[in-house]
Amino acid sequence: MSDQKNTDEFPRRRFVALSGTVGGAALLTGAGVMAGTTATADAAHGGPAPTPSCSTTPPPGGASPCPPSQLQPLCGSPNDDDLLWNDVKYCTQGITPPPSQGKPDCLKVTPNYVVLHGSPETTHNYLLLPSCRITGIECPFIHMDSAANYWHEAWENARHGGSVPVQYASIGLGINSQHARRYQQLHIHMAGIRPSTQRRLQELEAQGRMATQPSQWAAPGNQAPVSGPAGSGDRVYRILKLQDLQQNPFTLLYRNVVVPNSLNMADQTLIVVPKMTAAGFFAGSFYVLNSDTSLHDGTSTCDYLLVYG
Repeated sequence: MSDQKNTDEFPRRRFVALSGTVGGAALLTGAGVMAGTTATADAAHGGPAPTPSCSTTPPPGGASPCPPSQLQPLCGSPNDDDLLWNDVKYCTQGITPPPSQGKPDCLKVTPNYVVLHGSPETTHNYLLLPSCRITGIECPFIHMDSAANYWHEAWENARHGGSVPVQYASIGLGINSQHARRYQQLHIHMAGIRPSTQRRLQELEAQGRMATQPSQWAAPGNQAPVSGPAGSGDRVYRILKLQDLQQNPFTLLYRNVVVPNSLNMADQTLIVVPKMTAAGFFAGSFYVLNSDTSLHDGTSTCDYLLVYG
């Protein structure tokens, strides 16, 4: 699903964005934890999972509590009416969406996240969404130490041999900024990446034009242009190479790029590209790309690099 709507980039959709984020991290201090959802079995193609019970204890597998109620002005309320959040509630709680909205295929349901089809529906276009109510990248909870690492979960599902594999030569995981997305529930796109993008990133690595430590990520020498679809031109990204996704990319972005440069987390796009061998196998490391419109030729959307259709 491409949910990009910025009229300066892909002028296809328009919506009224939710308000920005100010001082959200401070609200977490001393805050109680909302009850999180637990214990649903995987569900595939056809029907809601059993209604989960509630618990403040993080479920197994690295899952986390949900954002505290104090963060609802920034992260959303469980009572919000949003298409993707309605899909999550159907898959995790059996709550039927409004009449104007069809029931989704719940491709995978866990206590911590669900996986759905993207749009257009292809074998290389899926979405991973938290079971918690989290509007998007502007929610300060996602980069706290207690937050789930949804990127690691997305890769474990999208990889070849994963639960919902992306059937494409190269895989890309991406999230749009607050103002470049259409829907107001956090969702990581699990999609394809063009061969030219994979080649370009490996060329930049060979040239030493990317960070190898998170603390170097925002340095000008680690910023480089990467081409999008034919005719769309290049966009500039900050590029970091990671050996694994054990560290939450949201946290790395916030601490090493956003805070030191006085940027707004809500404005960021983030893309993870697994490095592949010439034979099409995972090469054991990841390229993590970030951009925003504060960069010359920067972008607020992941849609230039991901292949959905």
